[in-house]
Amino acid sequence: MFLHTHPYEPFLFQEAKKLIVGTLPPPRFTLNELKAEDVDFCYGSKNGQLWPILDKIFDLRLTFKTTEVAIQERKDFLLKHKIGVCDIVASAERIKIDASDLGMQNIILRDLVGYIKKYKNVDTLLFTGGNSKNGPEYFFRKHLKKYQIKLEVVSDMVPRIHQFTLPESDRIIKTVSLTAPSGAANRAIGSMPLYKKLKNENPRFNTIDFRVMQYQEFFKS
Repeated sequence: MFLHTHPYEPFLFQEAKKLIVGTLPPPRFTLNELKAEDVDFCYGSKNGQLWPILDKIFDLRLTFKTTEVAIQERKDFLLKHKIGVCDIVASAERIKIDASDLGMQNIILRDLVGYIKKYKNVDTLLFTGGNSKNGPEYFFRKHLKKYQIKLEVVSDMVPRIHQFTLPESDRIIKTVSLTAPSGAANRAIGSMPLYKKLKNENPRFNTIDFRVMQYQEFFKS
């Protein structure tokens, strides 16, 4: 059994207003066996699409290599835009060493609500995936039961938006379940009526373009 531990502490600071919330990076990040085009930072996998999406939205011209420069570029961006990162899974066990969310067992979650209480400017959680089993929203719903909190629906259209109120507080936190920035989600995107419509209008339109269109509303607002 492989113990898949999260290799990064949450990237948090007092000015942060939004938090990106995922699960775990691929096991090679835990094993420190990075590939040349990986970046040793949150969402740094060469196969991941979050940083390429943000690169397009903000015209960042990021470096995609295993260098300190690449790490600092991402930190500078997050600090400038007051965006933190706090993945919800601290560790999980796996029989097969891969990056599948469904392959996680005996999962230990981070105390995300505790972090939100500590960092008082946070008002939005940006989930890198929805409520399918072992996705970030799925785990967050389980986590909220500990605090006897329920998510309230704001919009049931993709990306689904919810909100909740912190206990003993008047702080309302919004959650947005973005379409996952992974190749595995491409099939789901391909079946969406909006994507089909846009693809029909412009054959060059692709799944990255679709995510850019979706993400920019919530990362730029």
